[in-house]
Amino acid sequence: MEKHWWQRSVVYQIYPRSFQDSDGDGVGDLPGITRRLPYLKELGIDVIWLSPIYQSPNDDNGYDISDYRKIQPQFGTMEDFDRCLEEAHRLGLKIVMDLVVNHTSDEHAWFVEARKSRDNPYRDFYIWRDPKDGREPSNWGSCFGGSAWLYDDRTGQYFLHLFSKKQPDLNWDNPKVRDEVFDMMHFWLKKGIDGFRMDVISLISKDQTFPDGPAESTGYTSFNIAANGKHVHEYLEEMNRRVLSNYDIMTVGECSGVTLEEAKKYANLEGTELDMAFQFEHMSIDDDPVTGKFTEKKLFLPDLKEVLSRWETGLEGIAWNSLFWDNHDQPRIVSRWGNDSEEYRALSAKMLATCLHMMKGTPYIYQGEELGMTNYPWASVSEFNDIDSTNNYKELVEKKIMTEEEAFRALRRRSRDNARTPVQWDDSKNAGFSEADPWLPVNPNYKEINAKAELSDPDSVFHYYQKLIALRKESDLIVYGTYELLLPEDPDLYVYTRTLGEEKLLCISNFSDHLRDFDLPDSFREGKVLIGNYGGWKAGDPIRPYEALVLKI
Repeated sequence: MEKHWWQRSVVYQIYPRSFQDSDGDGVGDLPGITRRLPYLKELGIDVIWLSPIYQSPNDDNGYDISDYRKIQPQFGTMEDFDRCLEEAHRLGLKIVMDLVVNHTSDEHAWFVEARKSRDNPYRDFYIWRDPKDGREPSNWGSCFGGSAWLYDDRTGQYFLHLFSKKQPDLNWDNPKVRDEVFDMMHFWLKKGIDGFRMDVISLISKDQTFPDGPAESTGYTSFNIAANGKHVHEYLEEMNRRVLSNYDIMTVGECSGVTLEEAKKYANLEGTELDMAFQFEHMSIDDDPVTGKFTEKKLFLPDLKEVLSRWETGLEGIAWNSLFWDNHDQPRIVSRWGNDSEEYRALSAKMLATCLHMMKGTPYIYQGEELGMTNYPWASVSEFNDIDSTNNYKELVEKKIMTEEEAFRALRRRSRDNARTPVQWDDSKNAGFSEADPWLPVNPNYKEINAKAELSDPDSVFHYYQKLIALRKESDLIVYGTYELLLPEDPDLYVYTRTLGEEKLLCISNFSDHLRDFDLPDSFREGKVLIGNYGGWKAGDPIRPYEALVLKI
């Protein structure tokens, strides 16, 4: 297998609105990111993935772009971006941009033109259809609630929006759209950025007949119908040929709804499309069949092991995996699958990190994850900002799928806003994020959980992540070794091996709050402890609550 720099790298995602405010308006910005680059260098990461910083009316917090070549004024200027990129490169850090090209904002110049008339030159940049029997062209739902079709009075047609009604989907079947997108990508790559994370890239090729889904279709049902269309690989191969192959960069596609077989095409090691794909099968194992992610359902560990192991072994030698627990669309993993109590928060955060970072693939850390940040203690629905949360809450209650109390509890557990509260830098006002009231509230536990405190504590979650990152940099076994799952049915322990030549490691993670007996394989009885979150373990000892242990022979 040809080796690439991004296979050994660790990526850190920044959600700019919530990272660091520098000008006192309560919103994070590019100068704030530049200020904190030395912190990321100290953590040891290699690549920064920036969530969108482009001009946007912020209906979906920047994922609705009105101009791909301008910076959102709240975040600063293009000069601020250039300085940030230059300083990152000086420190040996790479920057990957978010590419959001399944849809634009309805305030983008293309759509402003497109909706003027049916014969406008930009009309075919988007997806328009006549009414069907006096109503929507199909029963597709939006991921943010309601129909995926919006009627436009001016021209008497519906346009497709798989997300917000202010996010019309682009028509990738139009070669002029592809030309514009590829030209824009060259614009950023010529500036010197180091790659792209591609938002919902698996959706860019739709079945133009728009077949109805099941009668009770939800937005996420329609999402899966739309994913992996018949031209998606053709379009990504064209993107690779015309743009990506001209630069030494890293690319990762957000491929919701992707199957293992499809992922082998998206992230194939021949390099004809993308370098990696994000799959979300493991992030939906505690979803509900009716309410989707808005549920209080708990993790059943054998389900998680089955999904992650199938992807680890299925991609072996064929495609490259991406590893993540947290991102801007997921609640905090320590609150979701760990234990955010005072007793176990740090231990379970370290356990979850160990379980993930010892797998094969490129690990992604979401801002604050390296501190063990937790979900926010929301007190009322009015506190939520996220359009996905507020729209779905309304729909769940209005359709009497959930009571108000049930829906609120589900939002508390799974809302995307949990990941978007400001990073907790220190114990000063607003956790050192801003002098002004932040756009989202700071978690009140910032007095105890913050970067300043963790940097001064050698046993902190931060320093544990630092060790995990350092181990990956020095170990071909961790980067390239093959994966094998042990104890697939165990309800508490996630145990697997990695093997490369004569080297082998055993990773044991206890996802429970109780002691567990464990029969150590004979071959590891003389193994060296590579890393662990307790210390003082010896062969034959039980595995302690939320313990993580890696042995190497």
